[in-house]
Amino acid sequence: MNSLPLRLLVLGRGKTGALVAEVARERGHQVQSIDADVNQNAAWLTPEHLGNVDVAIDFTAPDAVLANIEACVRAHKAMIVGTTGWYSELDRVRQAVEQAGTAFVFGANFSYGVNLFFRIAQAAAPALAHNYRGHITERHHIHKKDAPSGTAAALQRLLEQSGGERLEITSEREGDVTGTHTLELVSSGDRIVLTHEAKSRRTFAEGAVLAAEWIAGKKGFYDFKNIFNQL
Repeated sequence: MNSLPLRLLVLGRGKTGALVAEVARERGHQVQSIDADVNQNAAWLTPEHLGNVDVAIDFTAPDAVLANIEACVRAHKAMIVGTTGWYSELDRVRQAVEQAGTAFVFGANFSYGVNLFFRIAQAAAPALAHNYRGHITERHHIHKKDAPSGTAAALQRLLEQSGGERLEITSEREGDVTGTHTLELVSSGDRIVLTHEAKSRRTFAEGAVLAAEWIAGKKGFYDFKNIFNQL
């Protein structure tokens, strides 16, 4: 992992973006934060502005992230993307990153604990072939823009790949809930419930900064859930 101070550009000054900048500064990195009002349609992300950036970290919104990705790829800048809601374009983005020879890490969730939760859920997935019915429930704050959450959608894909069944997702929006994800597996004889509850957005921010340190100097297209145990 790169331990040298990095020059990081944080896209998005929302609650998670602000924490990413805070954590990065605590870890000794130089940080510049850009808000949506000066970067509409990625207008701020010019080669001149990106010239001294080592890694860009995006925690913006689904309607902004693709333009940000395209601008950073054109500038051959490494990028960490924690924004969700754009995965229908995943193959196109992967191809662009690989053609540009740059570096990219995306994640439905940058929490170490959530990615452990994914591993546990994957181990439980064979139950779906043994007369268990499954369901996913996710709860978030009322300001979350995508539903279902990217984390729930990632869990759904993982279980479909490992258990052969596509589970339904129930999305709930309430107050300032940081994020709770529950997988329920039910048979005629018992019930298994796996839950991850985030207590603070800081866990997402720490994972994103660690990913930026990891990706600096590398090339390639990575899903955070496949590299988190290297951080």
